[in-house]
Amino acid sequence: MGDRGGAGGSRRRRTGSRPSGPGGGGGGPGAAAEEAAVRDGAAGPDAGAAGDAPARGSPRLKDGGAAVGSGHWELRCHRLQDSLFSSDSGFSNYRGILNWCVVMLILSNARLFLENLIKYGILVDPIQVVSLFLKDPYNWPAPCLVIVANIFAVAAFHIEKRLAVGALTEQAGLLLHVANLVTILCFPAAVSLLVQSITPVGSLLALASYSILFLKLFSYRDVNLWCRQHRVQAKAASAGKASGTGTQQHTVSYPDNLTYRDLYYFIFAPTLCYELNFPRSPRIRKRFLLRRVLEMLFFTQLQVGLIQQWMVPTIQNSMKTFKDMDYSRIIERLLKLAVPNHLIWLIFFYWLFHSCLNAVAELMQFGDREFYRDWWNSESVTYFWQNWNIPVHKWCSRHFYKPLLRRGSSKWLARAGVFLASAFFHEYLVSIPLRMFRLWAFTAMIAQIPLAWLVGNFFQGNYGNAAVWLTLIIGQPVAVLMYVHDYYVLNYEAPAVGA
Repeated sequence: MGDRGGAGGSRRRRTGSRPSGPGGGGGGPGAAAEEAAVRDGAAGPDAGAAGDAPARGSPRLKDGGAAVGSGHWELRCHRLQDSLFSSDSGFSNYRGILNWCVVMLILSNARLFLENLIKYGILVDPIQVVSLFLKDPYNWPAPCLVIVANIFAVAAFHIEKRLAVGALTEQAGLLLHVANLVTILCFPAAVSLLVQSITPVGSLLALASYSILFLKLFSYRDVNLWCRQHRVQAKAASAGKASGTGTQQHTVSYPDNLTYRDLYYFIFAPTLCYELNFPRSPRIRKRFLLRRVLEMLFFTQLQVGLIQQWMVPTIQNSMKTFKDMDYSRIIERLLKLAVPNHLIWLIFFYWLFHSCLNAVAELMQFGDREFYRDWWNSESVTYFWQNWNIPVHKWCSRHFYKPLLRRGSSKWLARAGVFLASAFFHEYLVSIPLRMFRLWAFTAMIAQIPLAWLVGNFFQGNYGNAAVWLTLIIGQPVAVLMYVHDYYVLNYEAPAVGA
């Protein structure tokens, strides 16, 4: 009896919540409108979710939740929507997956590093680094070579001084500048090839210094030439400023810029493009400068340690593989070298373009700090080369690419000319210090032209970005192994065979 009465009571409670007719409880026009609102999705952004709010006036439990089966908010729990991984969903917050990738990358590289330590022990030797720069502690050819570079800077300065006062014709000045610039490239190359006491690393640093000086003096000559061509307009403008309010009193005009102070500020400034009036920062931020200096010291040690501990053993173990021409083992060595090589390249990029150049700019109060752009988002090879090294890109655009266009060259020919010039300097900085000419760097840069066309036409969006990353990760180790193999054969195997 009790069970039957309980069942009947529960049955009555269940049926009692249903509308009994047009005038029954909960079946009036308000309930119909409420149900229609739910049906039309007017329940708000959380409608249909597990946290739906109960209807007003519905029974609630002691803990504040809605009673099961009460109200009209549970009539619908689904809505039209896509899965999060679908492109139509509009979902873009993949921060957790990015963190997972970072964790996996750290763990995989930690395993490789631990394997390296177990196999080779600790190979980091700071004393050995010194021997890369100097063979004889009393003979410093590379630093002396860098000091001598001042002669060419002073020569360019005096040529411009004579041109400014009309003591030289434009044709004579052009010939003297060309002779000076050609000597800047040939003189350090001849010293590096003929002086046996200079090391490959020392020769590389000296040649890099002379290459930077070449680009700077080329820009110095061009800008002063443009100033001479517009001297009449510049004089009129400067006279107007002098008689004006004086807001431009610190602006330098031609030929007042032809001073040693101006020349050497440009030589040491972190730019390759000359201006009469550089943007200047108001003050030197000591904390910012200190952070950049500490980064320079830390990343220098880190790069040296990674090269000695990780790259050198891998390269040494690759020599026999190249000698036997075992292609499967060559590919395995290439992939093994790709990880440390790419990691060191990324560290080098941050060390040079962010830490070093910002430190120099802060010391000199140089205002333009755009040394790089978002090259890591590159969806084409062309975009990468335009954004990863802004000082060189600005120089190429200002003094090479646009002048070729003004002379009637096509854009394709002008781009090819830029890549050709870049290929020359890459080979210049590698072959001469190693004292061998294999043209691997030159070929790699020229190959960027068809590669840029291929990626630009057949890979778009994320696929293009993946193609750019793949060329960076795989392309550089190929060139490194080629040069190291040839250097090893030329300097170690050939003397051994001759003996």
